[in-house]
Amino acid sequence: MSTRLHLTVRQLQIFRAVAELGSTSAAATAIALSQSATSAAINELERTLGLRLFDRVGKRLLLNDNGRALLPRALNVMDGVAGIERWATAGPLQIGTLRIGASTTIGNYLLPGILARFRERLPLDTQDRWDSRVTIANTASIVEQVSALRVDLGLIEGPCHASDLVVEPWLQDEMVVVAAPTHPVLKAACGRPPQLSRRALRQVSWLLRESGSGTRETVERLLTPYLHHLRAAIEFGNPEAIKRAAACGLGFACISRYVVDDMLASGDLIAPAVRLPRLVRTLYLITHPDKQFTRGMTLLIEHLRAMQA
Repeated sequence: MSTRLHLTVRQLQIFRAVAELGSTSAAATAIALSQSATSAAINELERTLGLRLFDRVGKRLLLNDNGRALLPRALNVMDGVAGIERWATAGPLQIGTLRIGASTTIGNYLLPGILARFRERLPLDTQDRWDSRVTIANTASIVEQVSALRVDLGLIEGPCHASDLVVEPWLQDEMVVVAAPTHPVLKAACGRPPQLSRRALRQVSWLLRESGSGTRETVERLLTPYLHHLRAAIEFGNPEAIKRAAACGLGFACISRYVVDDMLASGDLIAPAVRLPRLVRTLYLITHPDKQFTRGMTLLIEHLRAMQA
């Protein structure tokens, strides 16, 4: 006969605080509880589960394998409790708070318009009954936050290397090679618009994103089969800096058309003809399989999928 475990939401809240802050003293301060009560709650949780959740290193408490496995489940339970509270106070009109993670290009150039159109699609009596909290970071960081259930869903522009997530192809994004019209390689090229050989592209310096960026991984995957190696000039943490550096003549860039359409239209950048296949990458929608979908999440995901048409 199975033994029922008597867990409480408060135990899970204390566990989360200790896991995130690394000590019972810091957690006690954060959750307005005494250190002794915090320690007792952690000890009781470990006894109830029959598992050690932390490694004790001096005064630090570090999650072990059991603790790391419990944390996303605990977060999911607390999400569910918070959803019940919101549902009870707001009733059927509640959309709730949407926690969205987006990698840099998507978050800066696509997501604001996506959320504006999503709001317009909602019934009038719900348009003011929801809000979003958007986290913008590189792909690796967004994948990690979806895995840890710190955001409800992620929109990423590079491959997802986490095997525990649900990964859905979302949109196609054209990548274009751009440079300033005054760049010496373009001024020396024949033809209007200039055409560049692969040999010429091997000689130029490239403006790249940082390691961990989905754009960086995609650019290397798309270009290195043809150019063999990219001569890195400067690494930047966001695409806006890359396109402005390219416009200043600091190097070539391979970047999303969403990012550079404005500078291509103004003439600050040009996209020379290159002897390469069309460069396209896939943007992805990622979710955690244990995430409980709220009404708001369901509506937003339906909106995102509708964009594929």
